[in-house]
Amino acid sequence: MSLINERLDFSTIADVFLVHGSLQSPAFLDGRLTAELALRDIGAEAWLEEVCAALGVEQPRDPASAEALLGWRRQNLEALGAAELNYEPLLPDELFSLTERARGLQEWTLGFLEVLAEVDADIRQAWSSNLREAVEDLEALAAIDVELDDSSDNENDLFALTEHVRMAAMLLYTEQHPGQPQVEQPPE
Repeated sequence: MSLINERLDFSTIADVFLVHGSLQSPAFLDGRLTAELALRDIGAEAWLEEVCAALGVEQPRDPASAEALLGWRRQNLEALGAAELNYEPLLPDELFSLTERARGLQEWTLGFLEVLAEVDADIRQAWSSNLREAVEDLEALAAIDVELDDSSDNENDLFALTEHVRMAAMLLYTEQHPGQPQVEQPPE
C-alpha cells in the first residue's frame, strides 16, 4: 500500500497499533504529535522513537508499519503548514459511536495539552490572547463527559468542539511558525 497519495485515517493508524499489540487509541498520540510539530518541529526519527515507546516496542514490526507511522507525521506537518488550512485531528469517524468519537476528541485534547504543559510560562505569556483562550477552552474540553446519547444536538456539539480543537492546533502552529501557512496570495 502506498501512502503517498492516501490520507491516513484513524482506523488505519489504529490497525498499525493493533499489529504491535496495542489497543490504545491513536488520538492521544495525534494530539501530542500535533503539539510537538507546532512547538518544536519534532523530527521523523524522534517521532518514531516516541510512538514506538508508546506502543511498547523498540521499532516498528515491519516496513509498512514504519511507513504508516512516518506518513502520519508527514501528513500532519504538511496539513498544518498548508495554505488551504486543511489540518484535521486524527479522530474516530462516523463509523464509531458518538461516545467513542467524543472519547477520541478528549484523548486528542489530553495529548495536546500534555505537550503544552511542558512549555515555559514565559513562552506562554508571549502567545496571543486568542491562543491562550483557546488553550483554556481545551483544558475545559479535556474534562467533558464523553458518555453522549446519539442525537443530532450532540452530533452538532461534537462537530463544533472538533472544529474548535482544529482551529486551536492551527493557531498554535501559525504563531510558532510566522508566515506559515502562507494563506494570502501575493499580488501578481
